[in-house]
Amino acid sequence: MSADVRARVDSLLHGLVESGAESGLQVAAYVDGEQLVSTCAGAYDPPGVRAPGPDAPATPAAPAPLTPDTPIHSFSTGKGFMATLVHVLAERGLIDYDTPIAHYWPEFAAHRKDRATVRDALTHTIGIPQLPPDITPAELCDWDTMCAVVADQKPLWEPGSDSGYHGWTFGWILGEPVRRITGLTPAEALRTYVTEPLGVADELYFGIPEAELPRVAPLVEGNWAAWLENLPPSVPFRRFVVPNRSVWTTAELANRRDYLLADTPAGGTTTARAAARMYAALLGEVDGVRLISPERLEQVTAVAVQGKDQMLLGRFAKGLGYFLGLPEMGGEHTAFGHHGSGGSIAFADRERGLTFALTRTRLVGGEADRAARLAADEIRSHLS
Repeated sequence: MSADVRARVDSLLHGLVESGAESGLQVAAYVDGEQLVSTCAGAYDPPGVRAPGPDAPATPAAPAPLTPDTPIHSFSTGKGFMATLVHVLAERGLIDYDTPIAHYWPEFAAHRKDRATVRDALTHTIGIPQLPPDITPAELCDWDTMCAVVADQKPLWEPGSDSGYHGWTFGWILGEPVRRITGLTPAEALRTYVTEPLGVADELYFGIPEAELPRVAPLVEGNWAAWLENLPPSVPFRRFVVPNRSVWTTAELANRRDYLLADTPAGGTTTARAAARMYAALLGEVDGVRLISPERLEQVTAVAVQGKDQMLLGRFAKGLGYFLGLPEMGGEHTAFGHHGSGGSIAFADRERGLTFALTRTRLVGGEADRAARLAADEIRSHLS
């Protein structure tokens, strides 16, 4: 079965790339803690190589084949990494879900957010999904600036009373308590508590170490930027979450050097195999490492909020930091994880003991966003 499913997924990915629908894809899956699939297809154009001299222009580099160890920025797929980091810290008694965020970060109490808890942050119920309308990428990449902005935001609803996707602010709301508790930046804490124990410290990141930037595959636009453009300006997601074009989750932003280097833990850069391995270590042991207990796993993957999301406007079920039962996950609430702008995703399926991740270099939306569903369905068909 293993050889057959690997061959079928590999054929699927290469077919999508050869058809022109995709430029580069990685897929990985684990079953019961063992790697089942790790494959990829396509190529990418690495950043240009500069000739000697301060004013010399960059010359195009030859296309490089995508490999399983090529990191790809995957936007909000990284929220699953942030949530996992919080749960690992909770497992160690360093953070508590029902403690107000202001206990760890006193400045966050401004504008009657004093009772908003870590649980509220994980379920997107704090009420501050919005960014200032004139926010710039440079500000987005500055940790202290963004923490000050977030702490001073007035909730759009009473914290804990409703859920609306905190697209960017999720990272700072949870990341600053992590920093104050551990004394480490979120990127450092992720490495210390999650990726080093799992052996994926060189494949799964928030901010990319500068020396590793040449390894990252740049993103290219498919139809994702056009999809965002077609959203009416009055739609809450566009009005509040991405209030101006410069902070849209597009290839233009993701390929910025300052953005890739910055600690913005609402997003992440990863390989598919590292993300699938992380979720496998939530379900059980992977080479002797288990990130959280079975009891905590049950707690964080239970339905915490369900219904209409005030920013996305669709109906969703959410656990503590994870979406539940998305279509790519098979639609069942026993599956949990997070997708990212442009079609990346990583998740775990508790019923099947399966974890899955897809990363991509071309950002797509709508009907063009089908690679993850096709690959996950192919793998699930072999496990039924």
